[in-house]
Amino acid sequence: MKRRGGRTGWGWKLLVGGVALALVLVALESCSRGSDNPRRVVIWHQMRPEERSVLKDLLERYQKAHPGIELVQLYKETEELRSGYVIAAIAGQGPDLVYGPSDAIGIYVATETIRPLEPLLRPAELADFDSAGLVHYHGHLYQIADKIGNHLALVYNKDLVPNPPQTDSELITVAQNVQQRSGYVAGSPRIYGLAWNYTEPFFFIPFLTGFGGWVFAPDGVTPTLDTPAMVQALKFVQKLRDVYHIVPREADYIVADALFKEKKAAMLINGDWSWAGYLDKGIHLGVAPLPRITETGLWCAPMTSAKGYSLNVNVKQEKLPLILDVLRFLLSKESELYIAEKTLTAPTRKSVYQEPVIASNEILRNSLLQIRHGRPIPIEPEMRAVWDAMRPPYQAVMGGAMTPEDAARQMQALALKKIRDMKE
Repeated sequence: MKRRGGRTGWGWKLLVGGVALALVLVALESCSRGSDNPRRVVIWHQMRPEERSVLKDLLERYQKAHPGIELVQLYKETEELRSGYVIAAIAGQGPDLVYGPSDAIGIYVATETIRPLEPLLRPAELADFDSAGLVHYHGHLYQIADKIGNHLALVYNKDLVPNPPQTDSELITVAQNVQQRSGYVAGSPRIYGLAWNYTEPFFFIPFLTGFGGWVFAPDGVTPTLDTPAMVQALKFVQKLRDVYHIVPREADYIVADALFKEKKAAMLINGDWSWAGYLDKGIHLGVAPLPRITETGLWCAPMTSAKGYSLNVNVKQEKLPLILDVLRFLLSKESELYIAEKTLTAPTRKSVYQEPVIASNEILRNSLLQIRHGRPIPIEPEMRAVWDAMRPPYQAVMGGAMTPEDAARQMQALALKKIRDMKE
């Protein structure tokens, strides 16, 4: 693999001002580095608390079976993980394995900080994996996932909504009926029909796809944000709040999550990372695919991604056998079955799908159906520019400061500018 000299201009921009941060990372995290200790394997990840607990259990099992081997996990928030890993790896350090969603792979490859995996694993070892769990980029395998999805779906309280809506019109009707039955206090329903984090573009994507839009042209790098589909989707989301009045006037992730946990929202749009927590709160939980848009006949398709492990480019050859053994253990059928049971996330091994505990689980069955309706999140680095370009105009629309038409035009212009800036 080509080292250092070939990074793109945007890759170097990621490192502007990063030298001091790299020194801090070296000073604070030298104890967690694995590359200089042949019997220690270090994993950096951005797992949520319930996932961290499962990983801890698995690592303890491995260590018990392999005395003298030390396995270390270190949590970092998603953006901190991405930038911190790149800076540390370029400095020749960082963890042995980095775990996270597949959309970071483009950045890691562009900065030459992860290593292709196909030379290290036999084809027979990969045959049981769903193709969505094997993340390829520019012809190489860079990530093997233990779960697929990381996706949004319609979550509902079965005590309030016995049967989930199948279409957008049904969604509105069901939500309105819930609110009418619950009654109103000072003009607000006691129970909202629907809630979700409508401040973030990621949660808006299903409506964009439902109206036939997408973020990129077929070339995978040219933004397609100024389209009739974008305008229609923005108007639809506005109407859910301002015309049909089935969502709160204001709702970010924390507000929407709390409303559902407190049984003050009958339906919620949220990801597979959250479902186990709702069961723990005693919610009579149902999960269903997001509805179909009647006007287009298309299902609302959330972005989906794999979440898995990539190998630090700095790992020494003599340490590879240990790291690969740990990786095989974490990705084994037994480990994936345990992860799926505990976190309600979709496994990547096809053989696990047939296990009775998975096949009989209604939530997991509907999650897999939602994944089939979804679209893989682009892993090209340009996707970061698209998120940054969408956010301000989208929030301006929801704040009443911009029309959907103006927002679509501004999103496209901002995305093109940000991509140009990244490549200079």
